[in-house]
Amino acid sequence: MEEEQKTALENPLEAALHPADQPLVVRRLTPIGVFLYILHGIGVTLGLTLLWSLEAVRNSYFRLLDGWNLKARVRRASAFPPGPIASRKIAQARR
Repeated sequence: MEEEQKTALENPLEAALHPADQPLVVRRLTPIGVFLYILHGIGVTLGLTLLWSLEAVRNSYFRLLDGWNLKARVRRASAFPPGPIASRKIAQARR
């Protein structure tokens, strides 16, 4: 037991890594800080509301497709579709 205490006291980096050993300092919030906390809470609430509403729309869309017995995608999508490569005109860069 004494050996563990000696190694903890001899190693100053070990003591510095534990914030629980330091006294708790409470700082008073300024009115601007309170406003920023409230604004942050409103932003988080609006973001979660947006995600929830998008999930509700997605859920109702897939329920509608299930009711009609349709698959979500009729044909398979591919980044490289079969067939000849479509020619595109490439504009030359101006220098």
